[in-house]
Amino acid sequence: MSFLRRWWERRSMQFRITAPAAAVTLAFLLGLAVVAGRGLGPLRDSSVDTELAEALGPAVATVSAGGLPGPPDGVVLRVLDTAGAPVDGGPAPPLGPGDVRALKAGQPVTVDRMRWLGAVATAPDGQLRLVAAGTGLVGQRAAVQKAATWLLWAAGLGAALAAVATRLVVRFALRRVSRLRRTVRALPPGERVPLPEADDELRALAADFNALLARQEEAAQRLRRFTGDAAHELRSPVASIRVQAEVAVANPDPELAQETLADILAEAERLSALLDGLLTLARSDAGELPPAEAVDLLTEALAAADRLPPGSPAVRVTGVVGQAWAHAAHSEVELVLNNLLRNACRYASSQIVVSVLPGHSTVRVVVDDDGPGIPPEHRDRVFDRFYRVGDDRARTSGGTGLGLAMVAETVRRRGGRVSVGESPEGGARFQIVWRSAGNVSTS
Repeated sequence: MSFLRRWWERRSMQFRITAPAAAVTLAFLLGLAVVAGRGLGPLRDSSVDTELAEALGPAVATVSAGGLPGPPDGVVLRVLDTAGAPVDGGPAPPLGPGDVRALKAGQPVTVDRMRWLGAVATAPDGQLRLVAAGTGLVGQRAAVQKAATWLLWAAGLGAALAAVATRLVVRFALRRVSRLRRTVRALPPGERVPLPEADDELRALAADFNALLARQEEAAQRLRRFTGDAAHELRSPVASIRVQAEVAVANPDPELAQETLADILAEAERLSALLDGLLTLARSDAGELPPAEAVDLLTEALAAADRLPPGSPAVRVTGVVGQAWAHAAHSEVELVLNNLLRNACRYASSQIVVSVLPGHSTVRVVVDDDGPGIPPEHRDRVFDRFYRVGDDRARTSGGTGLGLAMVAETVRRRGGRVSVGESPEGGARFQIVWRSAGNVSTS
């Protein structure tokens, strides 16, 4: 069965349309030929009975008047008594007692390739007479068989013609597909496939193909922007490391070398963070998604606050342990909270507030700081890759422009939402909404 399926799937569309159409036509015509062949015999007998009845009517009238009927051409007329014995002076007919009873009842009989039909007449002397009309069936059986054979041949020929016609019609219909293929091959970059005038499947296919082209071009543009931004961002720390290393080599002063090595270490750490961010986004773009589980957001928020470096602004975490469970991977929650808190630490003046708020079907994490905030005109782009509200300030604070982009990508691929606004302290408010995993016991 699998071999036949693979063989069928390798056939062309013309074959897969023509073959079933020809098979259905052949089956229909063969069935029609069989039914017609079986009906030829009864049709023949019915026609013969009609002719015998037409000859029998005048003959009965003649016998009732006391005469002997003259047989018409091709029909034998006999006058018998009710027992089947001839009273017309002719030889005894080849009719048995059962045949005679059937003829008296008006039922036709076939004996020795002769078809008989009878009727009872009353002679002038009051005697009952059986008038029988018969005709030969010689050659009619062969004619019926030959007609059935011709019907079978006609069915095969009809199926062949149907296959040829179907193939021509399908080929004609697929010419539009061939034209669409040629158009797609010659399509310049940035252009779209012209939509056919007919509102049919081909127009829908062209529309879907145009949508695919749009998505592909958008992805290519994002990739070009990402590649250009990544190259630009990588060039800065690499160039800085090179310049500082050249300074250290040219000036063997131990104190200057120590300062230079510290600067090189800071740039190397920035470069490492940038590479980690790029790898994380690349894995996300490739569709890698770790398995989800129930994660307690309040516990993870407390852990993320403990991981902040010494000297960071004070972090206050509010919520109830065991009441806010997100449907996500542990590594995803850790990445989101680490980046949000580190971003808040760069700009907060003295305090960061993290609120974990459970809901019926979602759970929210709100991070507020008392820093300068984000102007409204930048809030729509703050989650873009390599986008910085204040470029110089972000660079001096060690930012790479990827932290918030990773936050947005991580949350959105789990079906969540991310937004930015203004906090009650006047700084920035970042709000993350995850799907809730329900109230899961921690015991």
